[in-house]
Amino acid sequence: MSPAPSPLHITSAALTRGGRVLWSGLDLTVEPGELVAVLGPSGAGKTTLLRAILGLEQLSSGTIEAAGVVRRAGHPGGKGSRRIGYIPQQRPLPRETSLRGRDVVALGVDGHRFGLPLPRRGDRARIDALIDAVGAREFADRPVGLLSGGEQQRLRVGQALADDPPLLLCDEPLTSLDLANQQAVVELIDHHRRTRGAGVLLVTHDINPVLGSVDRILYLAGGRFTLGTPDEVLTSETLTGLYGAPVFVLRAGGRLVVVGAPDVAESAHHHDAHAHDAHAHGGHDA
Repeated sequence: MSPAPSPLHITSAALTRGGRVLWSGLDLTVEPGELVAVLGPSGAGKTTLLRAILGLEQLSSGTIEAAGVVRRAGHPGGKGSRRIGYIPQQRPLPRETSLRGRDVVALGVDGHRFGLPLPRRGDRARIDALIDAVGAREFADRPVGLLSGGEQQRLRVGQALADDPPLLLCDEPLTSLDLANQQAVVELIDHHRRTRGAGVLLVTHDINPVLGSVDRILYLAGGRFTLGTPDEVLTSETLTGLYGAPVFVLRAGGRLVVVGAPDVAESAHHHDAHAHDAHAHGGHDA
């Protein structure tokens, strides 16, 4: 049996916004079953990278091939692909939201159809299987607006996995979750990539909750980047070279802490000099 193709190839990619280079010369291949974490201060272009992969941002140069869809600089993003799963940041839904928990998951199964989604044979079984996979059976029939942030995020994971995607993009999926729910969401993502061989690109402002699952780290800062294993990237020497200023990586209580990294906006001489990622630098968790 031939090996599965790599779900993500980024070649010589660059993206400029408002005259500022977010990143350039980026080459990255995510292999099946690999989890790559994307770190860096606010404004470094982490979420923009995910948007470029999804076709929502146009590259300034280079190409992206994601789950068989090729996106080139200067060309519209085109249609999205159901072979790419996407987990957004955890943002509480309004309490008055009338959807049930299972309806959120169902959108991943039948939400792509035109008009009112009508249940098809097998849809209910698939939805139930996804609900069970993310541990949401207990609250699947409750109004989603009344669920906790962790419960809502489990449902978003179920929605993202509906098509068994070979590529999973996660945009700070652990934000605002307590430690128990962070661990639960990480385990769901990790289980999918290990059992289904999916490649995962996960943006995070704190590496510690996912450190045990990460294969490589892409660290973006000031229009530059470095790529390697956690032991290669998360060192004082490597990050000092990336930022061009003294940066120290400390271990405290089993956690990694990056101290002294300058704001990326300042290093790029950009007008949004107040942009700040508390967990990427300034003495907070990396």
